[in-house]
Amino acid sequence: MTLNFIPMEFQLRSDRLDLKMWEESDAVWMRQLVGERGVEIPTLDEARSQIINMRNHAAESGISLLTIRRLKEGDFIGYCGLIIGRSTLEEPEIAYELFRSAHGKGYATEAASVVLDAAIATERRKLWSTVRIWNNASFRVLEKLGFERHHSTWDERGELVWNVREL
Repeated sequence: MTLNFIPMEFQLRSDRLDLKMWEESDAVWMRQLVGERGVEIPTLDEARSQIINMRNHAAESGISLLTIRRLKEGDFIGYCGLIIGRSTLEEPEIAYELFRSAHGKGYATEAASVVLDAAIATERRKLWSTVRIWNNASFRVLEKLGFERHHSTWDERGELVWNVREL
């Protein structure tokens, strides 16, 4: 894979948060976060393998999801970053997910804001985010970051709203 963009920074910081590349030891937190979705939880080995694959892909693509830890407490509260997802490497998606206990405290907006700045630094022109129609909290985060609803698609799980942000 040839990079046509500056790789994103894999260590970011805000006033309250530290975002950095996944470590294999984060597999425990990944499993717990997936468990909150109500879907099948990966085994510890599967989670470690996903982290290794994510790190390898980050080295190739120059983008990645990053863990989010609160600076003061040092605890893992979720992830945020850039992915290809349903889009492309040239116009990646911003994605984030936090433990329910971290909802409603502005952490998603704060993390996504520093990732947005990191995306701008890669000299990309556009970012996407796909959100399920029921996820009002994610829509609020995206609106604060200047994303606009673009169009919808449908799959077996229902409506998916595509949001776009020109950089």
